Amino acid sequence: MCPPAEGNNNGVNGHANGSANGVMSHEGFTAIETGQNPHPQRQRNPYQPVGDFLSNVSRFKIIESTLREGEQFANAFFDREKKIEIAKALDEFGVDYIELTSPAASEQSRLDCEAICKLGLKSKILTHIRCHMDDARIAVETGVDGVDVVIGTSSYLREHSHGKDMTYITNTAIEVINFVKSKGIEIRFSSEDSFRSDLVDLLSIYSTVDKIGVNRVGIADTVGCASPRQVYDLVRTLRGVVSCDIECHFHNDTGCAIANAYCALEAGATHIDTSVIGIGERNGITPLGGLMARMIAADRDYVKSKYRLEKLKDIEDLVAAAVEVNIPFNNYITGFCAFTHKAGIHAKAILNNPSTYEIINPADFGMSRYVHFASRLTGWNAIKSRATQLNINLTDEQCKQCTAKIKALADVRPIAVDDADSIIRTFYRNLHHAENKPLLPDLTPEEKAKVAEKEKELNGQPEKRALDEAVADQAPAKKAKA
Repeated sequence: MCPPAEGNNNGVNGHANGSANGVMSHEGFTAIETGQNPHPQRQRNPYQPVGDFLSNVSRFKIIESTLREGEQFANAFFDREKKIEIAKALDEFGVDYIELTSPAASEQSRLDCEAICKLGLKSKILTHIRCHMDDARIAVETGVDGVDVVIGTSSYLREHSHGKDMTYITNTAIEVINFVKSKGIEIRFSSEDSFRSDLVDLLSIYSTVDKIGVNRVGIADTVGCASPRQVYDLVRTLRGVVSCDIECHFHNDTGCAIANAYCALEAGATHIDTSVIGIGERNGITPLGGLMARMIAADRDYVKSKYRLEKLKDIEDLVAAAVEVNIPFNNYITGFCAFTHKAGIHAKAILNNPSTYEIINPADFGMSRYVHFASRLTGWNAIKSRATQLNINLTDEQCKQCTAKIKALADVRPIAVDDADSIIRTFYRNLHHAENKPLLPDLTPEEKAKVAEKEKELNGQPEKRALDEAVADQAPAKKAKA
């Protein structure tokens, strides 16, 4: 079970799939004011698991790899100016580390690495290299705070990639690690394709590099094959073998990257690799926003104290534009539908207490929630809230009558917010001025006939109406503020 979203939920200060922090851009939907969460303090969850001394859910660090793994995304091309812009944005967000493409990859990569190291960012700068002395010599001269070393350990990669055996890998790793350590900077050693590597081989080499003093060892689900249970088992086992930190890198080929990251932290991992909107090789890796969504549900205080969550939307827009992709409609936190509520039952509950249907408070990320009231699924509580926003005073019975008309039209054709607003206004005018103007002037004769038929059907279902009203009246909706 999960704890409720907390805090004041009334702020309208950001908009999904558009500019955040005050610029309206959620076309077709209306931000609504809702009742304040009556439980601002964290409540004890009786289903919460017993605390585990190995878990790092409340003390993890992020290694942000948009400028390394993200460069491997199919559409990615970051010039130096764009790399610097992204690095500054990530630093402002508060990530612990920023990982850069190997300076041995190209001369431009080396120059870009040096330029970012000179920015004086708060985030530590890492570069990612092959387990080879030539790469290490180049990397340590760039000014980075640490070097991430990787080599394939699975039978697939040892046979078909670098062609080296485990003895060679171990000896080379020792040489590279000792060299990097001699320069006084951080060093991480990671296997590649960890979950298809022999467990004895993995634990043996991790134990060896731990004894010579690496800062971190890394586990990499390079092909995205691991399940959360496999991740937990491997990290928990490794935690009993090494004393250094444990970093995890999860690809998302089978959709488990976020769950795997969370399970890794539960098992004792300390660092998680992410990229903005998950970009990377193939389907990419654990997305920064997705990890934030998972972690804020686990420990809101820690996440809010450490990261500037309101910056997430801007960072995602920046990277999405750079790689020429759209933010998915169901993207964690910032997607168009992330905090949009449509069904009448949902809308009523959200108006009373947003925690009924939200585990995350959108205001924590500078976002807003929306109730989509212009549909056949709308309920009279949502229409009453909208009427109040329009400074129109309708009784509950009048709201129910108006709602029936909106639902009837929505059964005939898609309607926009403007259509629903026009119906509400005209309905009110007809009531108070003894008029009988059409609720929507642009209906075709065929549409008018269909709407009349739908209204007749709705009015001819007294049993259903009585049941709907009885259910709705069990928890009367609070009046929304104008």
